[in-house]
Amino acid sequence: MKDLNKNLSNAKSSSSTTTGWKVGSSTMAKTTFNPIRNILETMDLAPNPKKEMISLSIGDPTVFGNLKPSQVIIDAVSASVQSGKNNGYGPSTGFVPARKAVAEHVSVPGAEIDENDVILCSGCSCALDLCISALANPGQNIMVPRPGFPLYTTLAKGLGIETKEYDLIPEQNWEVDLTHMESQIDQNTVAILVNNPSNPCGSVFNKDHLKKILAIAERHYLPIIADEIYDYFVFPGQEYIPIASLTSSVPVLSCGGLTKRFLVPGWRMGWITIHDRNSVFAAEVRKGLQCLSQRIIGSNTIVQGALPTILKNTPKAFFDDTIDVIQKNAELAFSKLSTIPGLKPVMPSGAMYMMVGIDRSIFPEFENDLEIVETMVKEQSVFCLPGKCFNIKDYVRIVLTVPGESMIEACDRIAEFCHKHAKYSSSIPKGLMAMSEGSSTASDMSSSSASNSSDEEDLHMRQNQLYRKPTNISTSGFLRKESTATRLA
Repeated sequence: MKDLNKNLSNAKSSSSTTTGWKVGSSTMAKTTFNPIRNILETMDLAPNPKKEMISLSIGDPTVFGNLKPSQVIIDAVSASVQSGKNNGYGPSTGFVPARKAVAEHVSVPGAEIDENDVILCSGCSCALDLCISALANPGQNIMVPRPGFPLYTTLAKGLGIETKEYDLIPEQNWEVDLTHMESQIDQNTVAILVNNPSNPCGSVFNKDHLKKILAIAERHYLPIIADEIYDYFVFPGQEYIPIASLTSSVPVLSCGGLTKRFLVPGWRMGWITIHDRNSVFAAEVRKGLQCLSQRIIGSNTIVQGALPTILKNTPKAFFDDTIDVIQKNAELAFSKLSTIPGLKPVMPSGAMYMMVGIDRSIFPEFENDLEIVETMVKEQSVFCLPGKCFNIKDYVRIVLTVPGESMIEACDRIAEFCHKHAKYSSSIPKGLMAMSEGSSTASDMSSSSASNSSDEEDLHMRQNQLYRKPTNISTSGFLRKESTATRLA
């Protein structure tokens, strides 16, 4: 009986204590929001059990196993481990030899830097986080592209920082709508984020276009946060130009890393390079970035030890081979998908992605691109990311890192899906029609083509409508302070 009374007493005490606990999460935790995760977790993604899943959604170039890092990279990390010199903590901004190697790697005429202008980070996402935190306070805003990488908004919202979107123009290879960009700037805007080459678009801005963006930044005294993780990841005939190399007045924080081009995203090695010829960042922002870097106590020291060798000795042939795979997949996908009425692929110039527009008037049974993606997974076991993940409707993004045979199979399945659901199904070319169940014969297609020609012409005319032309703006002058976050760090 004593034991029973004791247990009852303990139970009451425990219940009373539990009831009294009121532990809530922080405002930052509550407001941190990942659009892709939120969308995917609410989608019904049950693949067709009769077809092997082909995922064209994953932005990890290593996941399919066909793209592997150079042996030089692997050997450099192995040597770093074997040396025993890189097992301890390093400076929060990174070891000097590693920072010097990054400075040499990114320096180009017009944008030369040294190790004092480099901060090593735990991946490019960490670099972006530090830059946004260093420049903006709660209630202020940064400009980001639409469509764009959703992490920008995820990082900003958690800090109480707003994002204002400027449009990219698909009919102009996803160049910035400069008029729209400038119209979005207000008194609370503190920076313009420029992603080049682009995720999700695969676009590569030319020198003239980058100068027009810089002119707007200079006019409004706004620094640039440059997401350049896909630097030099461009197709032959295209040119990657670091935006900082084109200005002597606009301060730039450039974010890069090993993740994509070197095919080692899990190694978490990124960096910020500071380009500031007029010392706009000298008073506060440089110190702020250093203080914020102390929150992570430096990046991976094993990879830091290997960084000088990786950046100096990775052979050009390794990069060329990777680009060759991506470009062939891009050309293949563009060729196949361009023949399907209702789809409007935009040929990329670099990076690892292609955006494909959807004319939903051709697919009237679907309310939005999410429904199309869900149904394509259910019927064809092909998974693309819906445009909503990048804040643009009626598009999907496909990843171009899959093995070639998988890309062919995926495109064939997409064609079959579109033939089944398209309003103008009889205009699908014979080779694609034959892949679907109950496809029409050649004579059926011939007899019906004339009656559908006007519909096709109307479709292609709608697909090829252009946005308004951008304008050029230019001015000068800057005064930039650090954010509250950097002063408190």
